[in-house]
Amino acid sequence: MRLKLDENFGRRGAEFLTAAGHDVATVQAEELCRASDEHLAKVCQAESRCLVTLDRVFSNPLVFKLAD
Repeated sequence: MRLKLDENFGRRGAEFLTAAGHDVATVQAEELCRASDEHLAKVCQAESRCLVTLDRVFSNPLVFKLAD
């Protein structure tokens, strides 16, 4: 699975998921820290990655609509 870890996950989280066979990119490595939630969502969509985050805003369907 193609994942992007948000800045609230550390190096060990990335190492664990990579060892489990996932393609992991991080917000830190791509210098996206402090990027807006909307920008980060667009980057993940463009890269076909699932965002792994502890930020509850991303789970709000009033802010981020589910894909049709």
